[in-house]
Amino acid sequence: MTFDGIVISRMKIEDIDGVMVVEKSSFTIPWSKNALMEEVTKNKFAKYIIARVKGRVVGYAGMWKVCDEGHITNIAVHPEYRRQGIGDKLVKNLILIAEKEGIGRMTLEVRRSNIAAQNMYKKHGFVVEGFRKAYYSDNGEDAIIMWKENK
Repeated sequence: MTFDGIVISRMKIEDIDGVMVVEKSSFTIPWSKNALMEEVTKNKFAKYIIARVKGRVVGYAGMWKVCDEGHITNIAVHPEYRRQGIGDKLVKNLILIAEKEGIGRMTLEVRRSNIAAQNMYKKHGFVVEGFRKAYYSDNGEDAIIMWKENK
């Protein structure tokens, strides 16, 4: 799908190097290239998408289908491309995938300090359902658990 010059598509092996640039620029403890390769090539429950602008991978998002639930694993946008609606489009596409896959509920964890992400998720119908104390190993920050019911 294309939105205002942003192309969203399924992640492929050849996208991993671009995804790793986004990953390393977004997280203090990034996933390894091998972990992402496993997700794309071996995890039959994984659904990953990327966002491109002018051919460059600028964001990605992933979800695991567990029974009838979608567990969002990661959503990241390269710092140079944030606040341009790319994360929003990635979330919309994960929701569309969930609906096509018959996923009834979706969940994710988000840092307590990441108010912008929390607001974006709320815009898409996610609500706060709980907390995970000291969830993030890099700094011990709490996670907010959010859920969304798909209709």
